[in-house]
Parts: sequence; structure tokens; C-alpha cells
Amino acid sequence: MREYLLTLCITAAVTYLLTGPVRKFAIVAGAMPEIRARDVHREPTPRLGGIAMFFGLCAGLLVADHLTNLNEVFAKSNEPRALLSGAALIWLIGVLDDKFEIDALIKLGGQMIAAGVMVMQGLTILWLPVPGVGNVALTQWQGTLLTVALVVITINAVNFVDGLDGLAAGMVCIAAAAFFLYSYRIWYSYGIEAAAPATLFAAILMGMCLGFLPHNMHPARIFMGDSGSMLIGLVLAAGAISITGQVDPDALALFTGSEKAAVHQTVPVYIPLLLPLTIIAVPAADLVLAIVRRTWRGQSPFAADRGHLHHRLLEIGHSHSRAVLIMYFWSALIGFGALAYSVNSASMWIVLGVVFLSAIGLVLLLLPRFTPRAPRWAERFVPPRYRRRGQAAEALTEAAESAPQEAVAQERTARECAPATDERAPVPAGTTGVNGATAIGARSRIGKATR
Repeated sequence: MREYLLTLCITAAVTYLLTGPVRKFAIVAGAMPEIRARDVHREPTPRLGGIAMFFGLCAGLLVADHLTNLNEVFAKSNEPRALLSGAALIWLIGVLDDKFEIDALIKLGGQMIAAGVMVMQGLTILWLPVPGVGNVALTQWQGTLLTVALVVITINAVNFVDGLDGLAAGMVCIAAAAFFLYSYRIWYSYGIEAAAPATLFAAILMGMCLGFLPHNMHPARIFMGDSGSMLIGLVLAAGAISITGQVDPDALALFTGSEKAAVHQTVPVYIPLLLPLTIIAVPAADLVLAIVRRTWRGQSPFAADRGHLHHRLLEIGHSHSRAVLIMYFWSALIGFGALAYSVNSASMWIVLGVVFLSAIGLVLLLLPRFTPRAPRWAERFVPPRYRRRGQAAEALTEAAESAPQEAVAQERTARECAPATDERAPVPAGTTGVNGATAIGARSRIGKATR
């Protein structure tokens, strides 16, 4: 476990430290697209955050290769090299799309090629555990087609959900955490070494997302772009393929009594991973709804719109941060609920807990304009918006009265001494900064003057 945590920390640190220079490079390179009608942000924001995430992936794999226990993953399996090859290809396509806006069909072809590269190097689904049947072996063509389909679905599910600051990185991080716990349990508790690559992929994926999130939380200083969203989608799919198609349920039968019993024990996670994954069920549902909605309107399934789940949360009155937290909540509920059910599927408390938390989630969806208020003893420690109205007004009044008067006097003197013919230079309409800041300055904050 310590070596996995070390790999996670190194990946997160490299991603975090490189995101700042990558942001400056993206501004210089002009990777800041125009504000589109479907966009939620209102100021140009650089993309290409996937560059930092890719180098974080490389650093994680490099560190793991030099650790005593994790080195065996590279010695006994070719899956890490297959992941790196497919990730490099999909990352390159994403970088080109972030800069030049390539066609959607070209991106789809690149995703299929990246999946094919991984298949050629051994990262493919060999068999499927089917409830009531047992272990079903797949032919080479069946395994290849299923692997490519899973990779493409997962990549596009993550790409579709990348519409709010911090949403895709946070949801994938939650998914990776649930997946890490499941695969580590298969590897450590049952002693199945074939689950070690999936455990490593999940730890590295968590590090990539955690390192990028501080730069991507609202208001975001940089977007991951397709170079990042497609990359983390491919890594998540690679872990699912590894543990779903490479771990033989016969090994689990040694501990549960029969192969069918082993399949039944793992089916709460195995089968949903193919549709495509329980832990990304929310973006997968968003993907399916988007395809149905656009096809029903006679549009291309790749045509962009403002009908995604996060857009609808904003339309019914949720704030940006609250919409992101609600999506986090549902991802964690589905992912960790499936994880708990796979550990003990006979426990009724797990089902009741999931039902109770689902009810809480529905209540949160129906209260978009509810603002919690802190108790009086804690009001001085929370932002003004969480204080009672009277306390917030008093705080604003005190801040205004305590403002330095010298700046006001200097401004009045400058205005009185200015010549009458002095005119200010006109400012073009629509001119904005780089997300409220210069290329290397600090991000803007709403309400900064009132603090």
C-alpha cells in the first residue's frame, strides 16, 4: 500500500507543478478558444491541461518501475507499456484538437486506433464472467471489438461530462478511488497478482486528477481540454479492461467454493464495468441521453448543445459549485455503493444505506436556492454568504467604514486636477482578460473589493 501511495503522491506532485507552466504555454500558443453558446464560463480560459496530466502519468509509471514490489508488475505484465502507448496516442490527438479543433470523426478514429494499440500489446478482454453461466471465453475478434467499444464509450463519457470547472477531474478521481479499493482487495485479499496492474492504474489516475484539481476548481485557471479528458478516460478504461478481462474467476473459486459463486460475488462490479463502468454511471447516462436527444432532433450525435446534466442543474437554479458537488455526490454513491455491495452482497444495511443517501440526493436536487446558515458562534469563521442577513450586512458596513481614506482622497485630487479636455481611451466591447487575470497573474475573485 505504501508504494501505491508514493506513486500517487509523485503523480499528483508532478501534475500540480507542471500545470502552471503549461497554462502559460497554452496562452502563448493561443489555445484559448472563443466563448461558445454552450459554454458556462464567460471569460477566455486556456486549455491543454492534459499536457501536465500526461507527464504526471509518465512520472507515476517511471517511479513505479523503480519500486521493489511494483516493479514486478512491469516484469510480469506488458499492460503498463500498452497503457503508455495508447495514452500517448490519444493525448497527441487531444492536444491537436485543443489547438486546431479537429473533426469529431477524426477523434473517434483516433480513439479506436489507441484502443487497437493497447489490444495489440496484450491489454484486452479475454473472458467475461456471466451471472448464472460462469466464465465465458471470448475469441480474439470478440475480445478486440469489446475492448475497443469499452475504451471509446468510456473516453466519450468522460469527455461529455467535462462541462463545469472541476467536474470531470473530480468525478474520475472518485471513480478511481472506488476502483482502487476494489482492485486492491482482489489483489491483496485473494493474492491474485493479475489485479496488480489495475490497482496501479487507479492509483496513478487518482494522482493525475488530484494534482490538476487545484488549478481547475471554480473559477478555473486552466481547462484540461480533450487532451486531458480523453486521457483520463482511457486510463480508467484500461484499468477496467485489465481487471475485468484478465483476472480469472477460477482463482476466486478457490475461496468461494465454485466458479459460479465467484462470478456472483464479483458481478456487482464486473458487469456494470462493461456498460461501461458503474463508477462512471453518471457520465455514461449523460452520454446516452445526449445521443438520444440529438438523434431525436435530427442532429448529429456529436453536435454540441446545452442539454447535459450539469447544464440542467444550472438551469433549475443551482450554483456552479453546488452543481459540481451534486454530481460528485451521485458518482460517489454509485461507485462506493457498488463497492460495498461487492464486499457483502447479502447485507440489507448496504441497500438501505444506498436508498437513504439517494433520498438525500433527491432532496438536494429539489432545493437549488437553499443556502445553509452557520450558527452564530461560527459566523466569524465562514464567508459572509453563509451568515445571517443582519450579520452579513454589518460585516459589509464595517469593511466599508474601515477602508483606507487615503485612496479616496488621492482619487478625488487626481480627478479635480485633470484637464477638462482629458478623455479616457475607449475600451473595445467584449474585451476581457485571461479568465480575469493576466497570463501570469493571480486569478480573479468575485467580490474581492468587499473582503
